[in-house]
Amino acid sequence: MTAASPFHPGELAAQRLAGTTDIAAAGGAFIRTAMPDQHRTFFAGLPFLIVAGGQNDGQTWVSVLEGPEGFVSSPDAEHLSIGRMLAQDDPLAASLTDGGPVGLLGIDLATRRRNRLNGTLTATPQGYELRVDQSFGNCPQYIHARNWHRVAGHSAQAARISDRLEAAQTARIAAADTIFIGSGSLSEGHGYDASHRGGAPGFVRVTDDGSLLVPDYPGNNFFNTIGNLMRNPRVGVLIVDFTSGSLLHVSGRARIDWNPKDSHDPAARRMIHVAVDKVVDRPFALSLRWRPSGRSLRLKVVDKVEESAGIVSFHLTSADGTPLGRFQAGQHLPICLDIPGEPAQVERSYSLSGSPAASRWRISVKREDHGIASGFLHDTVRIGDVIEAQPPQGEFTLPPGDRPLVLVSAGVGITPLLSMLHALIAEQPRRRVTFVHVARNGRDHAFAVELNDLVAKGGHALRQVHYSAPEDGDDIRIFDRSGRIGATDLVSLPSAHDADFLLCGPAGFMADIRANLQAGGVAANRIYFETFGPSERVASVNPA
Repeated sequence: MTAASPFHPGELAAQRLAGTTDIAAAGGAFIRTAMPDQHRTFFAGLPFLIVAGGQNDGQTWVSVLEGPEGFVSSPDAEHLSIGRMLAQDDPLAASLTDGGPVGLLGIDLATRRRNRLNGTLTATPQGYELRVDQSFGNCPQYIHARNWHRVAGHSAQAARISDRLEAAQTARIAAADTIFIGSGSLSEGHGYDASHRGGAPGFVRVTDDGSLLVPDYPGNNFFNTIGNLMRNPRVGVLIVDFTSGSLLHVSGRARIDWNPKDSHDPAARRMIHVAVDKVVDRPFALSLRWRPSGRSLRLKVVDKVEESAGIVSFHLTSADGTPLGRFQAGQHLPICLDIPGEPAQVERSYSLSGSPAASRWRISVKREDHGIASGFLHDTVRIGDVIEAQPPQGEFTLPPGDRPLVLVSAGVGITPLLSMLHALIAEQPRRRVTFVHVARNGRDHAFAVELNDLVAKGGHALRQVHYSAPEDGDDIRIFDRSGRIGATDLVSLPSAHDADFLLCGPAGFMADIRANLQAGGVAANRIYFETFGPSERVASVNPA
């Protein structure tokens, strides 16, 4: 790993093969050497953690650390204290006793929020202490919402160990919609990573020879797992039985198929082939149980509006006519789509782009290349159709207080910030706010008239719209400057002094703005951001 990049050579090689080398330049904005306060609070509130590591024999394993409320704490931004140890029959237990590099994943299935840590573990009399090397957030895509509860007095059964999958274990994998993957190596000097994978039930396939086929879908483009596996093929896979609390641990060797042909999952960009070396089956290992999230919404499409080239808004009301209620400006709406040809519902999250006080909710969707969900919404969903959703979620919301705000967006990143502007003008009309937006040209500029109207209503609201490639005929009344926006432009704005900056847009754009704002003297805790990318919703990190 070089000083300029948080990625090791395997990850950089994977990014080159996937054609996403721009992520290497942007990664420093999203991968930190310490936890922001929101991540520290998040980890401290979890009932379990996913942990990955390796044994001295080279095998990699993934497991679950569970404990009572408060068993995880963060004494400072560089450390987590964990007040529980793994059971002795856990295949990862011996490695954690010896300490060393681990990958840690915090995931709240109910809210579909997750954050990842990579660091060095030390055993303590009460459990473990983790020193953070890397900390970063992940998007909610592919996470199936579940609520947890705990079973009192549960009794784990003896572990069963084998060198191949049995028929009953194969059936459990065929029914699973969630797995966890561990990758990395002690010998390579770059630690371990714990990762979540989700899909339709049966998205992981067991072949006739007992190997696993794990599809790799579009994601954050960091390629942590695949980059690790390119350097060291040892891999761990964990299947949690959410109904019984049983754990199925698999350790093996992986190879990456970069161009899968005739695979069981056409949506897979790559396929991870796992040859199984060892299986540890631990019935009723956890006291935790999960059930699918019971609260869902049925929303009727009452209007469909083309906002710009490639962006369409869907106006939604409750299908049964009951009031929808308010959401927090900046939050997103998780929706579930029944798409013909897909084996299960397709879940995606889109920012709510309208006023939180409106009787209708509005999501605005950009058509993505190869986007299953965005293509279906654009081409198939019509006025009068009903879609299923979960309640609004997300932590990318307005900072409290009356500090000045600078809202900076690019492309479809305008959507959560436009909702924030609606809320500010309605609820805090005296709060100073400057709305900065970058679009390619007038055809690509969504919500131009709406933004002008909002700014005209707000006595303390200003607008600065940049067109990076304006065209003849673009209306000079709806954009202010040609060319790209830079941090120098932002810090020179009238409201920039002591302002909080909220950023939303493509990863590279936001990374450049954030880095240059900090270089220009803006404190990191005054910069909040949410990023979008080629897989519709790629990463969500807040605050910086």
